[in-house]
Amino acid sequence: MPQLVLATDDDGRPEIFASVQGEGPSAGMPVAFMRLSRCNLACKWCDTAYTWHFEGDGRPHRDGRVFDRKANQRTLAIAEVAERIMALGQKRLVVTGGEPLLQAPALAGLAESLPDMTFEIETNGTIAAPARLDIHIDQYNVSPKLAHSGNPAELALIAERLDAYALDPRAFFKFVIAQPDDLVEVAALQRAHAIPPGRIFLMPEGTDSRTLREREEWLVPLCLKHGYRLSDRLHIHLFGDTRGT
Repeated sequence: MPQLVLATDDDGRPEIFASVQGEGPSAGMPVAFMRLSRCNLACKWCDTAYTWHFEGDGRPHRDGRVFDRKANQRTLAIAEVAERIMALGQKRLVVTGGEPLLQAPALAGLAESLPDMTFEIETNGTIAAPARLDIHIDQYNVSPKLAHSGNPAELALIAERLDAYALDPRAFFKFVIAQPDDLVEVAALQRAHAIPPGRIFLMPEGTDSRTLREREEWLVPLCLKHGYRLSDRLHIHLFGDTRGT
């Protein structure tokens, strides 16, 4: 049976924990979190670079730090992962990364092991979930990467995938915004893929409360103008930029 490759917390334990969802349409909900390792994209501002920016990876990141793969990954059997999740006593599971859908076959096995769990997937929107997994997913949080992420558009913005997510009522779009001009790109993507404005969230890029608050001051008028929704980052205000929160 496939295994799952997880990210680790600061103590080297697999990153499976209970908290409240900090972003998007489920913000504030009590959930179990599972963070998987590895990503097919490389955002310059990624705040979980320990899931992919390993030694030997030449893709750029703004702080230049690289991580030891062995120290930042744990491979576990599906049954053990399911047991750890159930021990948290939550009814909703948020699977994040990295890019979780890189491990879709093993995730499907996990979903089959947790039939009563509500599944929420965080994805960059470049990969389609196979049918065996898709039938178990209750919510997709799709975060297409804009130009300021540093990813080439041909890798990060795949029209077929964005069209499919736009048609799926389970999918919400969460755009990381660093400056007001980023809205030009968001509006163009909305038009090109017919994304309903009410399923679009604008979220400030930042890993400290001050930066988030400063950017939200000018994001609110933009939400009012375009009919988009605002997403804060509650976990940053509550716990700072830390693992396992």
